[in-house]
Amino acid sequence: MNRGFVIGLALAALCCASTPATARPPTVVNSPGYDRRLQESRSQLGSSPAITAPVTAPVVKPKRSKKKHAN
Repeated sequence: MNRGFVIGLALAALCCASTPATARPPTVVNSPGYDRRLQESRSQLGSSPAITAPVTAPVVKPKRSKKKHAN
């Protein structure tokens, strides 16, 4: 029992002490050309005077039907 506890404690310490992987996809790498084009396109969008109004749906009143009473 004592030996199993020590082995378990050692395994837990080993797992906690190991550093997690910091793998990143290749798209995370900085690209100066892409960043420049992105910044230019954002600046062009920001200076555009075209502002659209939000579209509102027409309000429709619910139809009420006559209630039929059971006689």
